[in-house]
Amino acid sequence: MNRFRFWILVSIVAVSGFSQGMLLPLIAVIFENSGVSSTLNGLNATALYIGILLASPFMEQPLRKYGYRPVIIVGGLLVVISLAMFPLWQSFWFWFLLRLLIGIGDHALHFATQTWITSFSPENVRGRNISLYGVFFGIGFAAGPLMTPLVTINEAFPFMLSSGLCLIGWLFLFFLKNERPEQEVGVNSFLETIKRFKKAWKYGWIAFLPPLGYGFLEASLNGSFPIYALRTGIDVRVVSILLASFAIGGIVFQIPLGMMSDKFGRRNILLVILSLGCFSFITASFLEHTVIGLAICIFVAGMLVGSTFSLGISYMTDLMPKNLLPTGNLMCGIAFSVGSLGGPFFGGMFIQFFSGVSFFHIISLLLFIIFLLTFSYGQRGILTVKG
Repeated sequence: MNRFRFWILVSIVAVSGFSQGMLLPLIAVIFENSGVSSTLNGLNATALYIGILLASPFMEQPLRKYGYRPVIIVGGLLVVISLAMFPLWQSFWFWFLLRLLIGIGDHALHFATQTWITSFSPENVRGRNISLYGVFFGIGFAAGPLMTPLVTINEAFPFMLSSGLCLIGWLFLFFLKNERPEQEVGVNSFLETIKRFKKAWKYGWIAFLPPLGYGFLEASLNGSFPIYALRTGIDVRVVSILLASFAIGGIVFQIPLGMMSDKFGRRNILLVILSLGCFSFITASFLEHTVIGLAICIFVAGMLVGSTFSLGISYMTDLMPKNLLPTGNLMCGIAFSVGSLGGPFFGGMFIQFFSGVSFFHIISLLLFIIFLLTFSYGQRGILTVKG
């Protein structure tokens, strides 16, 4: 039963990743062809992450009260309906609202599936299961942009196709038996909610840094690096190859790294990939005019730090008491969203004010800071929980 439930959940996540990966380039192309400025185009893309942040404080109570399945069903249905409504009216603010609703729905879906998977996964395969979760989302996210050329055939078709796929995945949820997370006294009071957030921060703050770093990394690479590349003379086709190299590296090595973390410890693997990832981006800064060398460095960086989000969730699960798992998963999502919102902003500022410095240095610096904090405080977090 656990295996059947697991594969349905990761399949739902793959379809969700597909819709997210499709929307980013598809709407950017449609707005660009409609004469919308690049600034407003970028602003519209932030609606997804704003939706995640707005919904985060209100996610835990319904999960504890109604269980995992109803939250996933409601979140999935919101995504299906929102995707189907895009062709109705092409308006900047209408599409902004739809993307915000998709952010809320996707966050409900991911929060509940993450918490459910971490709750029923034994410790010896937890890293592998969360890595599979990351792989399926990554495959879906990577396949999404392939729908962009369909806009030349019919602008509504990609939206309807994505909505239909999400609907099919959504229907499979009704085959699952609902469960609830472990409860504690006073879970429904606002004061207890605040206390849980404080406890979760105390136990697992160090594990929230990898998801934050990955959100920053992914958003800045997809949002700011193309601007830097074009300004430094890198062809736009090369940019797409480089971004694909990073995504493929992350997908291919998610499961091996997850299994290694089960064997050697989450913190140890995080320290290795953060340090080597930092070195890979520093090396890339010296190879910006060599396409093959740059692609190799980006691929290696992807295979290393492309797993920081899933490893961060697994690490958080190791540190967190089981009754605080929903709160911990919620805070991982918040950390990722904060990083995703900050990535393009700080990346853009870096490009504007440090024009003579390689863009890869800001990523290397962030990875190095997370490495130092994990090295200095990670073991202390583990000792606190065990004690």
